[in-house]
Amino acid sequence: MTTTFIRHELKAFWRSKNTGKSIAIRVVMSVMIFLLLIYVLALGFYLDVILEKALPRADLVVSFCGIILIYYLIDLFMRLQLQELPTLRVQPYLQLPVKRNSLVGYLAVTALLSVFNLWPFILFVPFVIKTVAPDSGAIVALAFIVSLAGLTVFNNYLALYIKRKANLNGWIFLIVAVAIILIALGDFYWHLYSIRNFSYLFFGHLISKPALALLPVFLGALMYYLNFLYLKQNLYLEELGSRKAVKYRSSTEYPLLSRFGSVGDLAANEIKLVLRNKRSRSALIMGLFIMLYGLIFYTNTHYGEGWKVFVGMFMTGIFIINYGQFMFSWQASHFDGLLVNKITFTDFLKAKYLLFTIISTGFFMLTIPYVYFGWHVLMVHFIMFLWNIGVNTTMVLWFANRNYKRIDLSKGAAFNWEGVSGNQWILSFPLLIAPYILYGPFALLHHADIGLALIAITALIFIFTRSFWIKQLEADFYTKRYKIAEGFRNK
Repeated sequence: MTTTFIRHELKAFWRSKNTGKSIAIRVVMSVMIFLLLIYVLALGFYLDVILEKALPRADLVVSFCGIILIYYLIDLFMRLQLQELPTLRVQPYLQLPVKRNSLVGYLAVTALLSVFNLWPFILFVPFVIKTVAPDSGAIVALAFIVSLAGLTVFNNYLALYIKRKANLNGWIFLIVAVAIILIALGDFYWHLYSIRNFSYLFFGHLISKPALALLPVFLGALMYYLNFLYLKQNLYLEELGSRKAVKYRSSTEYPLLSRFGSVGDLAANEIKLVLRNKRSRSALIMGLFIMLYGLIFYTNTHYGEGWKVFVGMFMTGIFIINYGQFMFSWQASHFDGLLVNKITFTDFLKAKYLLFTIISTGFFMLTIPYVYFGWHVLMVHFIMFLWNIGVNTTMVLWFANRNYKRIDLSKGAAFNWEGVSGNQWILSFPLLIAPYILYGPFALLHHADIGLALIAITALIFIFTRSFWIKQLEADFYTKRYKIAEGFRNK
């Protein structure tokens, strides 16, 4: 069956109107890739000389073992940006007696036909043959090559899995890219750990225990299987039966939000609510004024490093704090309609997350000029931005399920205490204190960077598990929805 798929793709290529142009582009790209491979091969042959000059005090094999994991981290980052997803027009085959496993297997196997999979062999195998084999023997050299193959396959399918997930949710790509950057910063900037030591921990033991080479092979096979399952489960993304699924058509005027479907429409409606009503608009305008807050702290040397965490959180998350403390009260006048509408509460919550993410991203962009006071300031702002869209947004929505005070949007913002209750005061404490619970102990021990790293990791965990928190918030809401509705009816 594989040969049939290849033959069909070749026919599709030669029958295309743009065949001539495609051939010209492929020839040019092939020449460039061939020249690049020659350079990489030369680098591989002289890798021992380069390592000896770069790390003169270290053993050559130890230095080599230390850089392998660093290479694969860079390789993953490059794959996410440059590696293309293997494609096959599967729709015509779905109506034919072709096994799904054959289709999925073809897509999964052809994913290995990437130039990225050649780099590690061209770069590292010459060193293994020249240096590792004479010192440790052919079996150890073979173990290194098998390990390289396993890690290459693992990286190949991990990058494809992430990119396929990112096609459905663009934030996944951003989160993974940020995570890779944070891992690199943790080693080369913050010096929290050493990737070289982790790399040598495995490849150093590979010299004495060649059987460990099976571990990367297992990881590669596992990643292939996960890709296979994902492709198989999502092979029927479009209904091909007599009853065709009706595609949702977004009605929003904001092109950026239209790609999110009903969630984008809900977020767009809330943006209109913010802009058209005085009290909600005041929360946005106040946030713009807070952007000048950093000038108070960064121009005064009396304020220590701990204040940067507060300022970063306040400037990038002021809208979440100001607007979020009255969450659901903004919809008080039509809350009963929302309860009986076809809109699912899951989409309702996703729209809140999307709204806060978009506005907080805008506020973070406005704080970029504070890089004038140092790159560390911008890094703190970015970490607190992640904290706001990950942790603080979830906390705000959890407290929203306990807010029963109505807000009349027809009234102005000046001296308007409508909707204010003890709930808002209680909410302010965890929002302001939570990051210091993680940061404070390490700051007192003069390891503030570890505290910042812990905040960033916690924020990323919350962002990665956002769907889990949405389910928890939804379950919590359904136990309190009638009480909330009753409170909003009291004028």
